Amino acid sequence: MATLIAGGLTNREIAEALGISERTAGNHVQHILNKLGFRSRARIAVWAVAHGLFTLPRE
Repeated sequence: MATLIAGGLTNREIAEALGISERTAGNHVQHILNKLGFRSRARIAVWAVAHGLFTLPRE
């Protein structure tokens, strides 16, 4: 889930990728925010990169 958020996907896009409802995707995002003590999806993305879960594309 964190890798999809880091990739810039919306809740709708995450839901489609995982075969879940958009509401469920949003709930998962909110749970991640709460668990990690973050307030934004951008912070989840930074966390995912810092922990090697997502690699930024190179140009």
